[in-house]
Amino acid sequence: MTSSRICSICPWTTRSAIAQRKGLGIWNWAGSDADIEPDLVMANAGDVPTMQALAATDLPRGYFSDLRIRLVNVVDLYRLMPDDDYDHDLSNADFDAIFTSDKPVIFNFHGYPSLIRKRVYRRDGGRHFHVRGYQEHGNIDTPLGLAIRNRIERLNLAIDAIECVPRLRAIGAYVQERIRENIARCQRFAWEEGCDPPDYAGWTGAARRAARSALGLKYAADDPVRVA
Repeated sequence: MTSSRICSICPWTTRSAIAQRKGLGIWNWAGSDADIEPDLVMANAGDVPTMQALAATDLPRGYFSDLRIRLVNVVDLYRLMPDDDYDHDLSNADFDAIFTSDKPVIFNFHGYPSLIRKRVYRRDGGRHFHVRGYQEHGNIDTPLGLAIRNRIERLNLAIDAIECVPRLRAIGAYVQERIRENIARCQRFAWEEGCDPPDYAGWTGAARRAARSALGLKYAADDPVRVA
């Protein structure tokens, strides 16, 4: 975990974000808002949170096909702060264009959540941020098990996504319960086998198909993204 200005993430994600917004950017290929107003913004910073957020955008859309999720990747945390603090930061208009001014934002972070909250609280849309990050929970865990303890893995993020979108709260209880059952299954498997379930240890090809099948979702096409 680190609070450095530039987040340490995979090289291909760094290049993508810098190319779009010089430190943060919307990943159109990963979202489902298609240039229309999203229901939810899924933001991320850090290698594991980024990959888990990518996987999390897939789960609720399998149940709610009309759900519009925008995925935003951040590599320069100072871009989140108001432009009166630093010359290169985003104006409020640009910030709202990316994160919206009134839609819920789930920010998955590889450090302490307070670090993000301190950077967005003076933004107009800052009150809509729900930050997930390191909570100092952990033991001798598997990678997925540690992420579950800190609520930054794809399953808990999918539950949060359903909870944050008002129109899904009343109809999403069954889906949330099914996802919680899979969290318990992953934890039991790790306790008994000492590793993460194969269908959640990766997120590409057959692994993605198996995970979606376990959640009762239809599978559309192979995805080149892999989540460890």
